[in-house]
Formats: sequence, C-alpha cells, structure tokens
Amino acid sequence: MTEPIPLLALADLFPRGILPYALGGLLVGLGASIIYLSTGVIAGASTFLESTLSYVSDIDRFNRFTYLQSRGWRFAFTAGIVSGAAIWGLVLDPGIWTTEVQWWRLLGGGFLVGIGTRLGKGCTSGHGVCGVGSLSNTSIVNVATFMTFAIGTAQVVAALGVSP
Repeated sequence: MTEPIPLLALADLFPRGILPYALGGLLVGLGASIIYLSTGVIAGASTFLESTLSYVSDIDRFNRFTYLQSRGWRFAFTAGIVSGAAIWGLVLDPGIWTTEVQWWRLLGGGFLVGIGTRLGKGCTSGHGVCGVGSLSNTSIVNVATFMTFAIGTAQVVAALGVSP
C-alpha cells in the first residue's frame, strides 16, 4: 500500500500569510479597473513599456499614433511599476531582494519572456488580469498556454535537478 501524498498547508503556500497576496491582488485589480474605466485601455505592461520606448526610438512599432497620443500617462504607469518595485526591494524590505540565480539565466529568461509577449500579443498582466477578467477567448487561451509552459518548464527543471 502506498503512502498518501501530504497536502500542503496554507503556511507552506503562503509563508508570509495570505494578506499581502490578497492586498496585492486587490490593488492590481483596482489599478487595472481605474485605467480601463478612465481611458478604455487594457492595462498590459508590455504595451505600456512599448509606448514608453517611443521617447527614445524611431522604430515605427513604438511610434504608433495611439502610443504617441497617450504616452505621458503610459510612461507614468511604467515608471510607477519600476519605481514601486525598487522602493519596496531597496527600502522597505531589502532582505528579500536577492536571488541565487546566475545573471545569464535571468537575462535569458527575460529574453524568452519578451519573445513570448510578442508571440502572444501581450503579457501576463494584460491577458491574465484584464483579458481573463473580461472573458476574452484570446486571453483565456494565452493564459492557459503561459501556465502550461510555466508548469512544464518547472517540472523539467526540477526533474533534471537544475539549481540556480
């Protein structure tokens, strides 16, 4: 007879408690809702970053009319994401701002995520938070694809015994 697999306790899944995650989710949803209700724009971070690049690039993709027309508040959104993470990581809780992952793996992962956002025509925030919330079929398929590949990659990496 085989032993039953023990279920993870909430404390294992949420070592800092549920409140920070619930509060973060509510704030993300609130921010996405405010942007959509006030502008009609779905708040996807990759598109916002793309529009911000219009300040420094002459490439047509970054200089679309809608990007140029709205890049001021899109820049503020992008700067808020970056500065908010930096303030949290450097000032409020510097103890967790570390990783043992080698820089080249982080760079490679970031590059692959960038390719994925182009292939999927958006990022996890746009599709996952806003698209699924509005029952977009495209976003539901994209999120299912993101999750399938993320879970599959994690399983392969764990099976191979790859460490940071």
